[in-house]
Amino acid sequence: MVAVFTAKPGHEREVEEALGRLIPPTHDEPGCITYALHRGLDDPASFAIVERWTSRAALDEHFTRPHMAAVAGAAEHLAEPPKVLFSEALAMGDPEKGAI
Repeated sequence: MVAVFTAKPGHEREVEEALGRLIPPTHDEPGCITYALHRGLDDPASFAIVERWTSRAALDEHFTRPHMAAVAGAAEHLAEPPKVLFSEALAMGDPEKGAI
């Protein structure tokens, strides 16, 4: 899964802090393989969380966790609703490099 967030101008720090609060508790969740926050190099108002879970059930459970309220807390600082892409890897080429 990839979730993309766009901060309102001047609200980048608040969005980074709110999303950053998700990292430690999410890393402790059963089924979390990867949960990484990224900031756009060309657009510092853009953030992406790249996630990988052992199953869709583990991902669904993640959304019910109390710490996920930090996303709602970031809403007032966002220029638009988050964009979420639920996906599966289409591993091509080198298996080590072709999928996250």
